[in-house]
Amino acid sequence: MAAKPFSLGYIGVGLMGGPMSQRLAKLGWEVTAYDIAPERLRVAHAAGIKVAASPAEAARAGEVVRLNLPTNDAVIDAVFGERGVAAAVSAKQLVADFSTIPVDECRRHAKRLMEQTGCRWVDLPVSGGPPASAAGSLTVMAGGEEADLERLAPLLRDISARCTRMGPLGSGLGAKMINQIIVGVGHAMYAEAVGLCAKAGIDAARIPECLAGGYADSNLLKAYWPRMVEQDFAPRGYLRQLLKDLEMVNAWAGSLKAPLPQLAQALSLLRLAASHGYAELDSSAIVKVYKP
Repeated sequence: MAAKPFSLGYIGVGLMGGPMSQRLAKLGWEVTAYDIAPERLRVAHAAGIKVAASPAEAARAGEVVRLNLPTNDAVIDAVFGERGVAAAVSAKQLVADFSTIPVDECRRHAKRLMEQTGCRWVDLPVSGGPPASAAGSLTVMAGGEEADLERLAPLLRDISARCTRMGPLGSGLGAKMINQIIVGVGHAMYAEAVGLCAKAGIDAARIPECLAGGYADSNLLKAYWPRMVEQDFAPRGYLRQLLKDLEMVNAWAGSLKAPLPQLAQALSLLRLAASHGYAELDSSAIVKVYKP
């Protein structure tokens, strides 16, 4: 196996970062991981990944520092908190952030890190969920300097089927916001349609087969419709996470004075689902609002 061109400090080995880091270790990347959850680090260690006691320790071990974190607050804590990334990195390193956080916050973090350490930052939010993370078939939406993304090209080839540079820093996250509008409104639409099938006596399980190849067919339909019909809510992506992302999109659109009434409706359904106790289930559990 050919040697990989740089080492990785990996912060966040949960639902997405866990399978991705394990894949990279199997492909021969030198990975040192940190996570706030000890159980996740035990799983990582069992998969042959070195583990660190803090974000700073993981960052010292990697020429590229990868973040795979669930919220903006988690990014702030990991990078600028006590024993954080900012205490360890230098201008020779690069932060590659795969988290989904607000566009303006990403730019603010990058500016702060550059001023403190000289280390640059790129945003690389992804789509595809844990199965694509494990298979290396993610879709990556990239924002940052071309030279930095070129440096990351060997890594991106090993984790994704497609990577598109959308422009300067923050542009990848802008594209992810658009992705989340489509995914979030799609969840609400499918939940409504599954509920209607139940009321009308239509065999909902056969709908993907029936619609295959037509205009209503999509990867989203193939992934989420069967989960809704089968009431299979083991989390591949938490409902709370989709709700968090759509709240973020809604705030971003508001700052741009862009009304999004369909997003508002999807948000109201996700909030209702969360209030009923479904936040820790798969995002497809939104259907329980229509089909308890």
